Amino acid sequence: MSPAGTTSAPDTGAPPRTLIIGCGALGRELVELIRLNRWTHMTLTCLPAGWHNTPQKIAPGVRAKIRAGKAEGFARVLVAYGDCGTGGLLDQVLAEEGASRIGGDHCYAFFRGVEAFNEEFERDPTSFYLTDYLARHFERLILQDLGIAKHPELLEAYFGHYSSLTYLAQTDDPALDAAAEKAAATLKLAYRRVKTGYGELATFLAET
Repeated sequence: MSPAGTTSAPDTGAPPRTLIIGCGALGRELVELIRLNRWTHMTLTCLPAGWHNTPQKIAPGVRAKIRAGKAEGFARVLVAYGDCGTGGLLDQVLAEEGASRIGGDHCYAFFRGVEAFNEEFERDPTSFYLTDYLARHFERLILQDLGIAKHPELLEAYFGHYSSLTYLAQTDDPALDAAAEKAAATLKLAYRRVKTGYGELATFLAET
């Protein structure tokens, strides 16, 4: 049976007890995939989404989660993170600890599909990307945390080199569509919506 959110996936039989270590920005999607597919052998734990602003915390944080999972008897550990600015340190930790992660440098790539994303980025590197999570929390993560709400002049400094905003939509949610369009207008960028579903996140969990 193919997992929800994918077009195909193999029948894995009776899989081992598995720990999923996820970025907090993917928590909602990971919970939904586990629920939809009835992956009762999987247990999810997440690290703070805000660590994207302090990527030096990611690799040691993932290492600690892996070791805690092994101590609890998990037979397998999957990591739902891109490189996420760690400069290869996350992959080094995974090699040392015997865990694996989804491919791609960040969530934009594996939601869109790593190959398709890389091709699009090569054609146009001036697009700013939103996922459902970023659309939902745009005001806090972009306008407030970057200081733009208090200092509008920073808008040009942060986004002056972008020409468009691409919303990679995991779900069909009119409220999120409206939030993404508003974000594009706020940043003064052309708007484009691409429906990705759960992309390669679903197949990674199903096939690994």
